[in-house]
Amino acid sequence: MRKSNTYFRYVIVTVMALVTLFPIVFLLLNFFRSQTEIVKQPMALPEHFSFKYLQSAIERIDLGSSFLLTLLITSLSVALIIRISSGAAWMMVRFKSKISTVLLLLFTASMLIPFQAIMYPLISMFDNMGLKNVPGLVIMYGGFGLSMSLFLYHGFIKSIPVSLEEAAIIDGASPVQVYFKVIMPLLKPTTMTVIILNGMWIWNDYLLPFLVIGNSEIKTLTLSVYFAKLESGQYGNSWDLIFPAVLITMLLQGFDSPLSSPCVRRSHSLQPV
Repeated sequence: MRKSNTYFRYVIVTVMALVTLFPIVFLLLNFFRSQTEIVKQPMALPEHFSFKYLQSAIERIDLGSSFLLTLLITSLSVALIIRISSGAAWMMVRFKSKISTVLLLLFTASMLIPFQAIMYPLISMFDNMGLKNVPGLVIMYGGFGLSMSLFLYHGFIKSIPVSLEEAAIIDGASPVQVYFKVIMPLLKPTTMTVIILNGMWIWNDYLLPFLVIGNSEIKTLTLSVYFAKLESGQYGNSWDLIFPAVLITMLLQGFDSPLSSPCVRRSHSLQPV
């Protein structure tokens, strides 16, 4: 009975793995193929391996500029989220008052507000302030990622003993030194969680960059892939361009490692006083 249950579990896990890997396999099969081959036999093996479609995709989506812009926006946004949310959460935990409680409830409740409800007022307000650009996009991401990150930091900081901070203050540390040299190194697990969640979301986001910098010459990777698809025409898709572009975007996401964030690099170098 136990063996049959074990085999059944292996079958279920194998089926789930195949379903998960199928889109990646399908993408790899058509990475080296022409438009005609993809349309005729999408699941067939490529007749010959050619990187000319990859080269064409790199040239048409302006890979270098798109990658640097996406990396810049993601890094700055995540750094902004970490700095503000961790500092605010620390102050709310250590200085308990009715105001801090109300602020925490407001930040937590704001996670329930859908983006579509504030999309047009937000874009209109930033446009009137002259921030419908890359800096404005970074500020928007910082605001949208603040609530969840502050909630995570707040829960973790409550488990940190106050005696550690008091010992640092007795040794002559200022509040700023306590924050950077005591609190931030202890927040590494939560910081990694915040970086992964926000970094993947910002890297793959399409709607907000489209609304803010969709008309600019330099675009993010997701926008570049989308506009490359539009160039295919109204009644067809250039799959020999889309498949390499999508694969490149997936591979480049690995370069946006959580350890590349300046906040994490700095926290690794800090030691408690």
